[in-house]
Amino acid sequence: MKRIATGAALAAGTLAVTALAFAPTAAAVTPTTATVTASCGIFGGGTATLTATQSGTSATLTLTSSAITTPLALSANSIASTLTMANSTGANRVFSGTVNPAMAAGSPVTVGPLPGTVAAGDSLDFYKGSLKMVIFGVTVTCTSSAAQSPGPFVF
Repeated sequence: MKRIATGAALAAGTLAVTALAFAPTAAAVTPTTATVTASCGIFGGGTATLTATQSGTSATLTLTSSAITTPLALSANSIASTLTMANSTGANRVFSGTVNPAMAAGSPVTVGPLPGTVAAGDSLDFYKGSLKMVIFGVTVTCTSSAAQSPGPFVF
């Protein structure tokens, strides 16, 4: 009887390992980086890079730009950012948080990674979206007049 139980346990374990080996991999966002041209009022404007990551329905976006600069010195995690991405397959997706490195006056701007929720098939573009940053009570809004390159983030 012990042999049968041991054999059944080994068979079940083998089936479980085999199932894991053939399980579909987690969906990943593509592309992982995109370039946008943003206009951000007093922060200036120019080329910015968006970087996306995905883990299931959770995603993060980070915006970095050497063309968009901060007029004042800012401490780490002092910019309340809301990044709204236009979604061609449904409702816009919002990524928000207070995540940024410390930046000296005149430094390139980096915000994120900002967390948000996505659904399979979402196609997100900064164009027709916006980035709102609240700094010392002042709201700075960045927008773009063209689609991101090489194309939207597809989740």
